[in-house]
Amino acid sequence: MQLRSMTARGTLAALAVAGAVLVLAGCSPLGALNVLVPSAGYTVHTAAYGAWPRQQVDVYRPAGVGASAPVVVFFYGGSWRTGERAQYRFVGQALASRGIMTVVADYRLFPQVRYPEFLHDSAMAVAWTLREIAGFGGDPVRVFVMGHSAGAYNAAMIALDARWLHEAGASPDMLAGWIGLAGPYNFLPITAADVKPVFDFPFTPADSQPIAHVTAQSPPALLLAAPKDTAVNPDRNTGMLAASLRVAGVPVTSHVVDGVGHITLLAAMAQPLQGLAPVLDEVSAFVKAITARPERARQ
Repeated sequence: MQLRSMTARGTLAALAVAGAVLVLAGCSPLGALNVLVPSAGYTVHTAAYGAWPRQQVDVYRPAGVGASAPVVVFFYGGSWRTGERAQYRFVGQALASRGIMTVVADYRLFPQVRYPEFLHDSAMAVAWTLREIAGFGGDPVRVFVMGHSAGAYNAAMIALDARWLHEAGASPDMLAGWIGLAGPYNFLPITAADVKPVFDFPFTPADSQPIAHVTAQSPPALLLAAPKDTAVNPDRNTGMLAASLRVAGVPVTSHVVDGVGHITLLAAMAQPLQGLAPVLDEVSAFVKAITARPERARQ
């Protein structure tokens, strides 16, 4: 995997842009990155995967894509309380610039729903993608799920806990792999006050944790974390899940990315900030290295 180098001046410039964006953004720092993101090189198509207003996706189709582009379904974070797909155009554009079709999915949030309803939504969005993405030029046997923070939890549960996709008429073995950025995968007991009601703590079931669902059949994974993440402990979550996957014999690439924090780990994918860390390079390399799950290729 080739890592991007940059000069000290370039690093400082990227940090200055990041700081300005985050300050000006107020309560939606990541969404503010969209003002700096190119509008060319892709088209966006909106579709519904369910009946609720928040059960919709935006499909980012790279310009000039053929009939077999790899596909990433992306779930954003926000403590399962905030977020909307329009704020993550920078993710769709970044991946589309590497020839990766991207499905940015909304899902219902607390207090409208709590665990596990947002997992039902996430599974429905992924199942919709598996069924429909060929019509957009995507390859249905090269579908990955990806998320950041709370969205990485959603992605992990869809990839590791088969009951959600089974309910939606699909299966984790239909996925080529999954990608988690700064995700909570092993967070009981819950200490964050805003997350406790989302999971009905202290009555949260033990099987709500992604780490409880690792098997030898789990899809290949790319797990990235920030070194001094005060929102999601990287050792307890990314480190322990990666170790569990390795013990089970699952292919996993995992490391802590220097120079970023909980939010800038994802923000580094945006074109103006890609010099902060090679997050886009790593995601793109992981996706393009996997042609399909062996069991899917045999079908």
